Amino acid sequence: MSRIVVTGCIPEVALEKLRAEHDVDAWTGPESISRGELLTRVAGADAVVSLLTERIDAELLDTAGPQLEAVANVAVGYDNIDVPACTDRGVIATNTPGVLTEATADITFGLILSATRRLSEGERLIRSGQDWKWGMFFLLGSGLQGKTLGIIGMGSIGKATARRAKAFGMRIVYQSRSTIASEVVAELGARRVELDELLATSDIVSLHCPYGPATHHLIGAEQLTAMKNSAYLINTARGPIINEAALVAALQEGHIAGAGLDVFENEPNVHFGLLELDNVVLVPHLGSATIETRTAMALLAADNALAVLSKQRPLTPIG
Repeated sequence: MSRIVVTGCIPEVALEKLRAEHDVDAWTGPESISRGELLTRVAGADAVVSLLTERIDAELLDTAGPQLEAVANVAVGYDNIDVPACTDRGVIATNTPGVLTEATADITFGLILSATRRLSEGERLIRSGQDWKWGMFFLLGSGLQGKTLGIIGMGSIGKATARRAKAFGMRIVYQSRSTIASEVVAELGARRVELDELLATSDIVSLHCPYGPATHHLIGAEQLTAMKNSAYLINTARGPIINEAALVAALQEGHIAGAGLDVFENEPNVHFGLLELDNVVLVPHLGSATIETRTAMALLAADNALAVLSKQRPLTPIG
């Protein structure tokens, strides 16, 4: 029987699956596990089931010891994992793609609607107790039909977002490092463009690319200035893809009309300037936050860890 360390709270059904075959040490505290506690617990572990809030680096891997076989991340993004360090030590790293695609696309479109139709502003106004009445020009927003959605990163979530945009009567352009199947491009009526053209022509720019050195501050002052003054920026990928200070300035100066953010550069801290602006919608990393999706993510991570410990190929290895 192997020892599995779970770094945070996950659905009980996934813990039960792990406990049926192995000894499980699961952190169940109300707050995220501290670094010191995490390092203490992983010593001697055969597998680690990690959350995106924990940094899995060389220090942790060496603390765990040479018997460590797997790191199963309960997330599709894995910028919290030093994958090369895992590879160097023969540790198999996995993530949970696919199972959170639809939920994240839903939250993306929720942000699009909230930002363009000023829903958050309207709710804040009512909750504040201010007087209001219907008027021809009261809280006017922007419609989506006939507008262009620019998708940066046409992976599974990008494609799911594009399908929703097509249903709303939007045109779709995209920028992606990988080649998209021609039948998918035809289905979506999507057109591949370079980043400069996407920024200059899109009414809404939505980020779905993975985070890494190549995409750190991919959207900064230069890119924001290149966007239409009437455009909106949406981010449900990772916070540091956007330079938040530059975004605050762009919103304040009217270089873009608004933004919708589910992720933040220094999460859970949010740039103070964003908090003062009405033309940005802020939600606390809720992209995959449905009961069904989080359960599916935890079960997939559990299956990955169990497969590696059974000397089988995991379902969704990284790389």
